Amino acid sequence: MGLQPLEFSDCYLDSPWFRERVRAHEAELEKTNKFIKELLKDGKNLIAATKNLSAAQRKFAHSLRDFKFEFIGDAETDDERYIDASLHEFSNFLKNLEEQREILALSVTETLIKPLERFRKEQLGAVKEEKKKFDKETEKNYSLLEKHLNLSAKKKELQLQEADNQVEQNRKHFYELSLEYVCKLQEIQERKKFECVEPVLSFFQGLFTFYHQGYELAKDFSHYKMALQINIQNTRNRFEGTRSEVEELMNKIRRNPQEHKRANHFTMEGYLYVQEKRPAPFGSSWVKHYCTYRKETKKFTMIPFEHRSGGKVGDEELFVLTYCTKRNIDTIDRRFCFDLEASDRPGVPVTMQAFSEEDRKLWMEALDGKEAVSIIFFFFLILIYGAQLDKIGFTVIKKCISAVETRGINDQGLYRVVGVSSKVQRLLSLLMDAKTCNEVDLENSVDWEVKTITSAMKQYLRSLPEPLMTYELHGEFIVPAKSGSPESRVNAVHFLVHKLPEKNKEMLEILVKHLANVSKHAKRNLMTVANLGVVFGPTLMRPQEETVAAIMDLKFQNIVVEILIENHEKIFKTLPDATFPEPISMSVSPPNAPPRQSRRQGQRIKRPLAVYNLCLELDDADSHSFPREDTPTGSMDSLSSQSPTPAFSSSPPGLLDGNHLIMDSGDLAGWTTNLPGQSRPSMVSWMNIPSANPAAANTAPSTFFFPNPAPGSDRAVESVAHRKARAVYPCEAEHSSELSFQIGAIFEDVQFSREPGWLEGTLNGKRGLIPQNYVQFL
Repeated sequence: MGLQPLEFSDCYLDSPWFRERVRAHEAELEKTNKFIKELLKDGKNLIAATKNLSAAQRKFAHSLRDFKFEFIGDAETDDERYIDASLHEFSNFLKNLEEQREILALSVTETLIKPLERFRKEQLGAVKEEKKKFDKETEKNYSLLEKHLNLSAKKKELQLQEADNQVEQNRKHFYELSLEYVCKLQEIQERKKFECVEPVLSFFQGLFTFYHQGYELAKDFSHYKMALQINIQNTRNRFEGTRSEVEELMNKIRRNPQEHKRANHFTMEGYLYVQEKRPAPFGSSWVKHYCTYRKETKKFTMIPFEHRSGGKVGDEELFVLTYCTKRNIDTIDRRFCFDLEASDRPGVPVTMQAFSEEDRKLWMEALDGKEAVSIIFFFFLILIYGAQLDKIGFTVIKKCISAVETRGINDQGLYRVVGVSSKVQRLLSLLMDAKTCNEVDLENSVDWEVKTITSAMKQYLRSLPEPLMTYELHGEFIVPAKSGSPESRVNAVHFLVHKLPEKNKEMLEILVKHLANVSKHAKRNLMTVANLGVVFGPTLMRPQEETVAAIMDLKFQNIVVEILIENHEKIFKTLPDATFPEPISMSVSPPNAPPRQSRRQGQRIKRPLAVYNLCLELDDADSHSFPREDTPTGSMDSLSSQSPTPAFSSSPPGLLDGNHLIMDSGDLAGWTTNLPGQSRPSMVSWMNIPSANPAAANTAPSTFFFPNPAPGSDRAVESVAHRKARAVYPCEAEHSSELSFQIGAIFEDVQFSREPGWLEGTLNGKRGLIPQNYVQFL
């Protein structure tokens, strides 16, 4: 788990946990500063001491290898992981270079030393200065607040009002400084990755240039360098996008902090001063606590915390609230006070002081206190549903795509270059009007530039009441982008796309198919899959709640769009697996594969999932009955390991899949009535597994499964010895005696194994065991 994001709304609460997160960010920056200092020292040793080159390289390599960047959030993108791993790769390159010991050029000052020194002085140094201001302002704010709260309520109203104004101005200034400091901390955490790694990358390029015998190594490094430059550029691009989003969110919260307060499980939380009574000679003292209250459980917690004493968190005190009453100034020589009484201390009220009258009103309302004044906030949400996924919407998108592919598929910066806002709005108004939509000719008219058309299409998608990939599935789409193998990511996105509403999926398919076509012309338009992901990630996906943590996930939105573009044929033209495609380990069966038979005696084979399961109990005198307690009616367990099947003189018109006889329900009646020498079945038991698709359940033919005859039975239906079979599920061997195979693999010379539930067969010249319910006989 990396560093936790610093939410701007927490600047106004200034909670102990917020301060802990701030200190974690500061500690990480201090660690980075020390790392850069060490790196600079090692780099200068390389330049100054050629004769000690080998030792300096080892130390430099050691520094690179041992350092690891911390990241904000709970996961990294592939680009960030590659950047993090780059320091270790650089260390390996240095170890190889040590064997060659050639003269090192002294031109690394411009490419390595100066950029790192500049970053350390201008960026890390700026953060240190901001920290000093922040600490100084914290001390000033809370000192002034405490002094202000100690003012006697008997002073003149004018004096009190003037003091209130002064405290309020100081508090605003403190919040402004806090917001800027938090923004700077998070900015430098993101910036340091490419600001630190890029100079090192430049140093390595110069290093290999001056090695006469390092040609092969330099050639290998060139491939790595190109990939890393792409990673750095992608990370830089994401940083630029994220920074603008963060600044926009900060400004929104600055304008209205209460409106952007983060939702949590507390009804009310914040700082209060608690009166602590002492023996008579000493009077009482007021201690600042961070307090939380949950109205559902009436639990009130208090944690002593003093910002000026190093921010040490005290012991938590919890009690169940009985009642809350307002304290008037005629009963106590302090303003903004109220009393609480705990259930375990009846008759012993606890007096608390809020920061202001407004703050006291909020607490009183949350605590259901007497004389509490209700504060109602009216939020008017204006939903403009001009853009919809209706016939007009599909027409707009199709017309724009057709025009782009006809006129501007090779335009450089396609979808990145924006159109004039007024022209974009005018085009959208024409396209969204049913009367004028068909009259707009985008393919042949010179009135509408390509950049205007692309901007109108993006604006239309952003104007939808809900993003195309929906709020509900947003988090699920993000999860696979953060972890797992490339294949598992594609499978997960494939599955989730088919969970989208039909219109959303249809529109997404049209758009992604077009973006795939755009990416095919990347040599001309410079819009690679990665660039399209940056443009359309925030357009197709956005979280319902706007937070710093959500902004940090922007880079993963881009990855999801990249997966859609690169795999659009599979995602939209084929159906996904029936179960959620979580990452699969090498020894685990795929999600839709049936359970594998354990190779232990006494266990029964699991049947493949089927719509119906039919068990026949025939009145044949020679047949064995199935014990009720072992094989209940409708059991999904195969009966072949318990009793041989009654003999049938003719094979049914079905398909033997190695485990069951599969028949269409239309063939069953005729076959059961024509069994020579056999009585008709006396009992038919069914187990109906409802279909996920009601329509399909009404139209698809019923499928029946008959137990397979025991190996060697002289009354078996048809011997399966020396037959061929085809794999219907993929399987990874768990033992050297088993075979691994993919769907469609053909097995030769298939026979029953002595182990129940397993077959023996040959695949690609190798003989081994095959799970019986993973194959279908040919």
